[in-house]
Amino acid sequence: MLEDEDKLIERLRGGDRDALGEWLLVRRPTLLAYIERRLGAALRRKIEPDDLLQEVSTDAIRSVAEIDFTKRDAFGWLCQIAERRIVDAHRRFFGSQKRSAGRERALDAGADSQGGGLVDLLIASMTTASQAFARDQKQIRLLAALESLPEDQRTALRLRYIEGLPSKEIAQRLGKSDGSIRVMLTRSLARLQELLEE
Repeated sequence: MLEDEDKLIERLRGGDRDALGEWLLVRRPTLLAYIERRLGAALRRKIEPDDLLQEVSTDAIRSVAEIDFTKRDAFGWLCQIAERRIVDAHRRFFGSQKRSAGRERALDAGADSQGGGLVDLLIASMTTASQAFARDQKQIRLLAALESLPEDQRTALRLRYIEGLPSKEIAQRLGKSDGSIRVMLTRSLARLQELLEE
């Protein structure tokens, strides 16, 4: 029989890395539910949540010796690994596909769209595990913030985060320099972050 979670966390904090395997079994349903919520419909058609869970568990076991659980929330750490794996999977399945005008999506395209939607990608990058429960409210706020940006900034964000284009290609499409596109993307994301924190 497995120990209760509090005892397993205490063992992890005490440096007992063998407790990780047992703790992963205890948290499996919660972590799987977290992964399922974070996957868009397009990515879900390419990879099973259980496969991602396996990758997260493997990564956790490999890196457990580097983590000080007296200073780090164990489940938040797992969620961070899961986020990285989801981003990696998205890049693997969608990042290198040829681009076409027919594949372009609106800024507010939801999880059913091929690209997963700029909103979903931005929320995933701005949301910690502890803030995940407020995702719907943040999405509404982000859509409003996006609407406040100039059209060229919204277009650049869409090309980067939905179409996955590199900044050089975005620069060519918009008739700007690569450097100005990089600055525009950085400032646009910073502005969105400010608006979300207001």
